[in-house]
Amino acid sequence: MSTTATATRGPVIAGWSAVSPYGIGRDAFVEGARSGRSTATASEPGGEPVPDERVCLARDLVIKEVLGRKGTRSMDRVTGLAVATVRELVTGEEGAAESGADVALVLGTTTGSAQSMMDITRDTLIHEKPFYIDPSHIPNAIMNCPAGQCAIWYGLKGPNTTVAAGRSSGLIALNYARRLLASGRAMTVLCGAVEEYSPARAWLEWHTRGEDETGVVLGEGCAVLRLRPAEAVADGEGLAEVLAVEAGVAGPDGAGPALESAVRRALRRAGASRGDVWAVSPSGPAGLLGEQERTALRAGFAGHEVRWIPQPDTIGDTAAATAAFQIVSVLTAAQDDDRAAGRLAVVTSVDRDGALACALLRLL
Repeated sequence: MSTTATATRGPVIAGWSAVSPYGIGRDAFVEGARSGRSTATASEPGGEPVPDERVCLARDLVIKEVLGRKGTRSMDRVTGLAVATVRELVTGEEGAAESGADVALVLGTTTGSAQSMMDITRDTLIHEKPFYIDPSHIPNAIMNCPAGQCAIWYGLKGPNTTVAAGRSSGLIALNYARRLLASGRAMTVLCGAVEEYSPARAWLEWHTRGEDETGVVLGEGCAVLRLRPAEAVADGEGLAEVLAVEAGVAGPDGAGPALESAVRRALRRAGASRGDVWAVSPSGPAGLLGEQERTALRAGFAGHEVRWIPQPDTIGDTAAATAAFQIVSVLTAAQDDDRAAGRLAVVTSVDRDGALACALLRLL
């Protein structure tokens, strides 16, 4: 077996939290993931109509009850998911009371809140004059609103970044966070991705979904990691080391060849081989794209015994948050598997728009 040691160690995941259909916080996600129970429920009548019969919702997140009434009057769903998740990492048992100029935030998204964008656009059309809209709702229509609100709420004064790369957003955000730490721009980076469920998103998905993408149940949630330089993490406190993140674009032959290339580059960068890999986590989108991803990974790890940890479909299709939930699912599985320590996990993501990425983690 080849060594995965490098001259300069990569950043370490020192903590994480999530808000998902399983509940609020890390413990709720771990319990739900271990149980394997589905969170899909029937769509509730009332309000705006949606095309979905079943959905996976983070029902425990009632924004005004969880975050309080102050500052939440005009807060939209995607911002509430992000603020509640980051809270778990900066306060309470999981948190480290982190704030200030040395703490950065990198958040992945699809478009921010499609619902807020459409609501404001609709208001400009139906009111007597186009500027007769509620000004407090305008920030919600800006893609970086969730990341900005997290910084405001918790005094995070380091770099504040929003990245949008579809289902690959969580891995692209992870790479951005890695670079912030490597360049000394921050000593701690909170890094993750968020996605809301809303009528606007439901209809956008309905109208853009391919014929092969049937049976998709939409979900929502947010997962955020705490990244620190390896030298700043005491022995026994780290969960995984980020060895490499590689990105690519699907070519005319589909996502498979580009994804295989990304995995090879990640392993080469880490000085590792396929035999070092304990687990593989594909993003598993519906239809042909998901089959291309699985085929590429099966071919790449043929002859090697690896554990498969797919994206947690029990919480639905979480779009931009998919890769972030894949990572926390891998970390959860590693807690219960004695074979994981010291070995590698490959996390991959492919998006219908052609973006793809691969992350290589060493479990600690």
